Amino acid sequence: MANGRWSVGLCSCVNDLSTCCLTCFLPCVTFGRIAEAVDDGHSSCGANCCIYGLLMGAQLQWLYSCTYRKKMRSKFGLESEPCADCCVHFLCEPCALCQEHAELQNRGLVPFKGKFVNFARKSKII
Repeated sequence: MANGRWSVGLCSCVNDLSTCCLTCFLPCVTFGRIAEAVDDGHSSCGANCCIYGLLMGAQLQWLYSCTYRKKMRSKFGLESEPCADCCVHFLCEPCALCQEHAELQNRGLVPFKGKFVNFARKSKII
């Protein structure tokens, strides 16, 4: 994961069916969890969920979510693939959200708590 490559592909949504279903029916919740984790718990899952939901009414949620993809890539040194962040979110928002959620989990970040967890020792690192 340190080589700048994503640990999961963009079309790997079905690898985690619970996240896939949540994202299909309530993408605002998945996004809120991602945003809270990327912000290291400094922003609220609920607040980000509400902003995303409001933007969904105007079909502009992808503009908001692509900014968090960019933050996440910067934070972890990930490549911009398969194309620019906004293109990924505009063309396939559910897949992008599932990929980001899975990436955070694979890096030991609990996407709904915004905290790192060492699963091997089962202790929190804050």
